[in-house]
Amino acid sequence: MRSIWNGAISFGLVSIPIKLVNATESHSISFRQIHVSDGGRVRYRKVCELDGEEVPSAEIGKGYEEADGSIVPITDEDLAQLPLATAKTIEIMSFVPAEEIDPLQMDAAYYLAANGATAAKPYTLLREALKRSRKVAIAKYALRGRERLGMLRVVDDVIAMHGLLWPDEIRAPEGVAPEVTVSVRDAELDLADALMATLGEVEMTSLHDDYREAVEALIVAKSGGAFEPTEAVVEPSGGQVIDLMAALEKSVRAAKASRGEVGATGGAEAQAQVTPIRRKTGAGTSTGTAAPKAVGGKKSTAASAKKAAASAATKKKATTAGKSAAGKSTSGAAATKSTAKGTAKSTARTTAAAKKTGAAAAKKAATPRKRTSA
Repeated sequence: MRSIWNGAISFGLVSIPIKLVNATESHSISFRQIHVSDGGRVRYRKVCELDGEEVPSAEIGKGYEEADGSIVPITDEDLAQLPLATAKTIEIMSFVPAEEIDPLQMDAAYYLAANGATAAKPYTLLREALKRSRKVAIAKYALRGRERLGMLRVVDDVIAMHGLLWPDEIRAPEGVAPEVTVSVRDAELDLADALMATLGEVEMTSLHDDYREAVEALIVAKSGGAFEPTEAVVEPSGGQVIDLMAALEKSVRAAKASRGEVGATGGAEAQAQVTPIRRKTGAGTSTGTAAPKAVGGKKSTAASAKKAAASAATKKKATTAGKSAAGKSTSGAAATKSTAKGTAKSTARTTAAAKKTGAAAAKKAATPRKRTSA
């Protein structure tokens, strides 16, 4: 691999000559700009504003534009003479646990190769020290006209360096989190944990860029004249409210089915169905449909017949009991009516006798007594 920068790692008083090599490469497909009407290539020309002439790359330098529009030329020699220790050196400042590095800070990645036989011993020393300490080195270096921050770590038997953004280049996540207050139940967390455990791990080497492959197939088809455009089927979301618990349960079953776990899908076993959560609406009513029960076979028919016979017998007993109760009620009512009539007649007779006795007593008292002579 071709090196993009030569320098040294400064490790205290130890200097390790190294070469910087790109650790990553882009596989994205590049497109050219064309004139739509005739397919002609559209190019950019670098033209000098003073004389209007096109300038080749070898004659192009860099300069800093001031507020009044004037340009201050800056050459590579000027930058190389800056009084910075990091101009040609990766200066290690400290060693910290890898967990202290925020992944948001990570930028481009490079491999550091030992430059020459004399660099092999100190290079190996630093590599083994990083392995044993389980820490990473924080360093400063200069590349492409600016000073940068880096993190050195061990990858296999090579020291790799990740460019880091400066802390003030990381934006705070203000206004990104949901503004509404949401509570998550333990049952939902349990299902989310189950889904994570079911999905398991993935071999990173098995992942690939499906979009790039589709674009490559498109280019091959169009160049061969056999391209037939088809519209992608996209299911509309429609703003549908999703039952989170049901969606999690269904996701767990789907993940198990994709991993071929026993009982995850149909076959001899019936497929599990998602039962929506019942929610109260209004005056105690509930919504949601229960999962249907499986019915079928002679056994089920016989059971239904027995249930029907038992229901008919129960109904007959209830009717007989009702009639008996009604008869008893009528008889009791008649007896009560007869007793009431007898009591009324007896009361009337007693009242009449009392009146008659009272009248006789009054008449006797009113009659004057006869005196007898001596």
